[in-house]
Amino acid sequence: MASQDIAVKASTDALFSGSSRNSRRNMGQFIRWVLLFGGGILMVMPIVFMISTSLKFPFEVYNLNLIPEEPTIENYTYVLEDGRFYGWFINSLVIAILTTVSAVFFDALVGYALCKFKFPGRYLVFIAILSTLMIPTEMLVIPWYLMSKSFGWLDTYWGIMFPGVMTAFGTFLMKQFFETVPDDFLEAARIDGLNEFQIWWQVAMPLVRPALAALAIFVFLGNWTAFIWPLIVTNSAEMYTLPVGLSSFGDEVDVAWELIMTGAAISTLPTLVVFLIFQRFIIRGVVMAGLKG
Repeated sequence: MASQDIAVKASTDALFSGSSRNSRRNMGQFIRWVLLFGGGILMVMPIVFMISTSLKFPFEVYNLNLIPEEPTIENYTYVLEDGRFYGWFINSLVIAILTTVSAVFFDALVGYALCKFKFPGRYLVFIAILSTLMIPTEMLVIPWYLMSKSFGWLDTYWGIMFPGVMTAFGTFLMKQFFETVPDDFLEAARIDGLNEFQIWWQVAMPLVRPALAALAIFVFLGNWTAFIWPLIVTNSAEMYTLPVGLSSFGDEVDVAWELIMTGAAISTLPTLVVFLIFQRFIIRGVVMAGLKG
């Protein structure tokens, strides 16, 4: 009888212990979901205010109501009918695409060389490239401007593009991925008669597609939204990129925030489309880079 009481007590204790663990686990999941939901709200609210402001008349801009009292699409009509907007859009698109192609090509090439070729000083070169990540962009603006002025690059596509034709982050990312490419594949390609460039292009590059896709997306979005350097290096309104052009929607007395927010809402659409289509490449590339680091 005593043994039965002990068994019942043990089973009861185990039941309550399991329930307590489940309760703590559920509470932890609930707290995580609340934090994630709150963080999501904070991330989305600027976009909500941007769209809300773009639907307001000028007299209602400083009213912080999310739902406009008198919604209007006149701001969108004005921006889309303004010929300058299309010019700025084309400038941003051309610069972002060309810079992305250049950065992906050179970052992958340099990352492959630093990873697969053994030569004196390669680690010093790699460290020197990575050290540029610690230099704030604001400190590089003056040297970039002096260089652009000396070579006649002011107010040109190349003057806007050249700081981003190769990136230290991209070199690091590609080097980490190329380290996972087996050397046996490369040796087999050499035996087959391929030269080093063909080995890189035909053998190594297809094996690091997630990293290439993630890098391309990061570079494209970074150049699409760049503001400080394009603002400094451009002089004429015809060469403005979209972020710089949008900031000019106003005059010396007042700033037309409703037009700026309208242009920002329109210019955000390409980035949202790119992210929604290629988000799996972004997540996979970043996660794998972290695991390999």
